[in-house]
Amino acid sequence: MRVLLVEDDLTTARGITMMLRQGAMIVDTADTGEEAVELARLYDYDIVILDLILPDIDGSEVVRRLRAARIETPVLILSGVSRPQTKVKVFGMGADDFITKPFDQQELVARIQAIVRRAKGFSQPTLAVGPLNLNLGSREVTVSGKTVHLTGKEYAILELLALRKGVVMTKEAFLNHLYGGIDEPEVKIIDVFICKLRKKLTQAGAPDLIGTVWGRGYVLREPNQGRTPAWQAPAVGTAASLDVRAA
Repeated sequence: MRVLLVEDDLTTARGITMMLRQGAMIVDTADTGEEAVELARLYDYDIVILDLILPDIDGSEVVRRLRAARIETPVLILSGVSRPQTKVKVFGMGADDFITKPFDQQELVARIQAIVRRAKGFSQPTLAVGPLNLNLGSREVTVSGKTVHLTGKEYAILELLALRKGVVMTKEAFLNHLYGGIDEPEVKIIDVFICKLRKKLTQAGAPDLIGTVWGRGYVLREPNQGRTPAWQAPAVGTAASLDVRAA
């Protein structure tokens, strides 16, 4: 799960970043509203965590600009401001949730997971795709009740695919999600991760969940869908290929 944290206080930002990384989240930070809007335009975040008091523009203006630009990334307000009229204002502009500082770490992580699940169309704590079940809280993966042991990178790839079920993810998107632009390896490493992940899922009884869009990337689909037409699985940031199949 990739998070954009918008917080101008360096100490607070570091503390929250550590909390989220302990929850296996990848965190990018911004200390101004303008930077936050630009990053949200450029990258595919699962959620934006936003302080209201920023040095350049108000957090509510950030929410307004995001929604005006048709950026649908969920926004969680994390602020010391607790006035009811402030909450009403930001909810009216398109914010998804509001937590008042100080806050409980476990509650913050649980709220983030719930918001992201609902935004991706999952109402239950566990993401289910065919016989595959992925629990965002415990990071446990099972196939028909059988536990599948994954490495951290394998889990991150599967989580990304599950949260974007039916959407083709480019290899570049995987690299950006896994490494955030820091010490990124060659793009072919994604093929290696996918190969190992497919093997583990197949051995557990869930073959053919991850399809290859030749020249584009990978897509997670329901097992009864068969071949996924390109128009049903547009690639993130690129046009979809016309040839989608399991590899």
